[in-house]
Amino acid sequence: MIAKALTPILNVSDIQASFAWFEKLGWKKGWDWGSPPAFGGVCSGECEIFLCQGGQGGRGRSSSPTTAGAGNEDSLDKGVWMSIWVDDVDTIYRHCLEQGIEVTWPPTDEPWNVREMHVRHPDGHVFRISKGLEQ
Repeated sequence: MIAKALTPILNVSDIQASFAWFEKLGWKKGWDWGSPPAFGGVCSGECEIFLCQGGQGGRGRSSSPTTAGAGNEDSLDKGVWMSIWVDDVDTIYRHCLEQGIEVTWPPTDEPWNVREMHVRHPDGHVFRISKGLEQ
């Protein structure tokens, strides 16, 4: 198989609230479908994520305030985990704080040569916002 593209689909409890959350993160609503809408997409650059209200996958957030670090159980969030690769993790971190987005791991230089932070969507999906470190 030669894949031409990959589009994750997130199960969300409220598609309109999810559109708004992604807009705060800096993404744009691409489209929606249905009346009322129960399916749609958000876009950033060449990337797109589909959102499905109430279906196509799991969701569920943990009560843990962090998603990384010593003693953390990262399997407690039942949503999807994805890595988003960016040019500047620290600028995005400041933007997320200004927008009131839940940051569950601050920018950290990880031993696998990535500067990374985590944000959590209200339905438990976790986004690892990352940039490779020069070696």
